Amino acid sequence: MTQQFNLSRRLAAESLGTAFLLATVVGSGIMGERLAGGNTAIALLGNTIATGAILAVLILVYGKISGAHFNPAVTISFLLQREISARDAFLYIVVQIIGGLVGVMAAHLMFDVQLLIESPTARTGIGQWTGEFIATFGLIATIIGCIRAAPAAVPYAVGLFITAGYWFTSSTSFANPAVTIARSFTNTFSGIAPPDVAAFIIAQLMGAVVVTLLFSWLWPADQASDG
Repeated sequence: MTQQFNLSRRLAAESLGTAFLLATVVGSGIMGERLAGGNTAIALLGNTIATGAILAVLILVYGKISGAHFNPAVTISFLLQREISARDAFLYIVVQIIGGLVGVMAAHLMFDVQLLIESPTARTGIGQWTGEFIATFGLIATIIGCIRAAPAAVPYAVGLFITAGYWFTSSTSFANPAVTIARSFTNTFSGIAPPDVAAFIIAQLMGAVVVTLLFSWLWPADQASDG
C-alpha cells in the first residue's frame, strides 16, 4: 500500500504525523490544565479526547503514504512481520523521534512555554511499567487485528483504543517510545521525568515484541480479510 510513495515522502509523513500527535498531546494537556480549575480528571478528559481524535485523523491523512506508524513500537512490529526493511524502519524511528520533539516545541510556542524543558513528573514503578506493557500490547493488537479483519476501521479503532487506554491503564497509555522521549521535554501536564523514560520504553518494546509474535500465530497474514 505504501510502496507507491518514495522513501522521502514516507519519512516526511511519519515526521509530520508524529509532530502533530505530540503537539496535540502536549497542547491539549496544557489547555486542559489551564481550563480545569485544578480538577485533574477534567484536564485528563480533555487530553484524552483530543489525543484519540487526532490519531484517527492522522491515520486517515497519512496512512496510505507511510502506513501512519508515528510510533517506534509499531515500526518494530512491522519490521518483525517483514512489512518494512531494517533500513527503512531505522529511518522511520529517527524521524518519529525528531517529529515528536518538534511537536512539543510547537505546543510550547503556541502556549508561551519555554521550547524544551525537562519534566519533573515522576512516572515509575511496577504498576506503571505493567500499564505500558499492556497499553502497547493492546495498541498493536488493535492495529494487527484490524488490518487482518477490517482495514478501513484502523484509524477509528486506534483512536478509540488510546482514548480507553488513557483511563484503564495506570500509566495513561503512552504506548509509544517517541512520545515518551518527547514528553520528557515538557514541564506541563503530560510530562514524564527523564530518568523514568528508559523503563517505559523497555516495557513498550517488550509489549510490541510479545504481541507481534502472538498475533503472528493467532492471526496469520494469509487469513487477512479482503474487506
